[in-house]
Amino acid sequence: MQFSTYLQSTFFLDYDSVPVRRFIKEQCDMDADARTKAVQLYYGVRDTIRYDPYDVREEPTALMASSVALKGEGYCVAKAVLLTAAARGAGIPARLGFADVSNHLTTAKLRRLMGTNVFIYHGYTELFLDNRWIKATPAFNLSLCQKFGVLPLEFDGKNDSLFHPYDATNQRHMEYLKDHGHFPDLPFAQIFEAYKKRYPAMFAHGAKAAADYFAEEASDESAAGDFNSP
Repeated sequence: MQFSTYLQSTFFLDYDSVPVRRFIKEQCDMDADARTKAVQLYYGVRDTIRYDPYDVREEPTALMASSVALKGEGYCVAKAVLLTAAARGAGIPARLGFADVSNHLTTAKLRRLMGTNVFIYHGYTELFLDNRWIKATPAFNLSLCQKFGVLPLEFDGKNDSLFHPYDATNQRHMEYLKDHGHFPDLPFAQIFEAYKKRYPAMFAHGAKAAADYFAEEASDESAAGDFNSP
């Protein structure tokens, strides 16, 4: 298998940029073995980049790894982009994967805006470690998981890190519906064409969505006991 494709810097996976190089330096020991570096980068993306499902903008520059590292927040695709870029920058072959998932625990406001609890083109990263591809999903940061009562996803560099089907109280959490496969770079046009067809109200909402704070919604609804499966 040719791995050069999965080690390249691209427009979106711009690991040769200053922000991504700084992120790699801060989050992992470049003298460590590949698995250790992969685990360190996973937790760096998971917990230092805040998950924000409202920050979905049809602007290519917003989904560059350097932009995500600078902003310190983003939705699942943005976080997967940063992890993929950082892994490549650390010498680990990496690629992007996408799947449609049913999210049974989300905020009422986000459900109304999306018109569904199905998240299409949910992004994750695949890392090549010990001669095989391993999935890593760094979307939900630890503090957000605690607000939702969701078990945080761990990653050991040996096993796939995928969303749990149940939350910490044994209620339905995530269900994988469709696998879109893996890509050497971000299929930006393909993803946003699908988004606009599936979530017209969210795109009509426009820039106002960026001012919302998903973690605050999660905390408020959790305190009120309003987390119910739609």
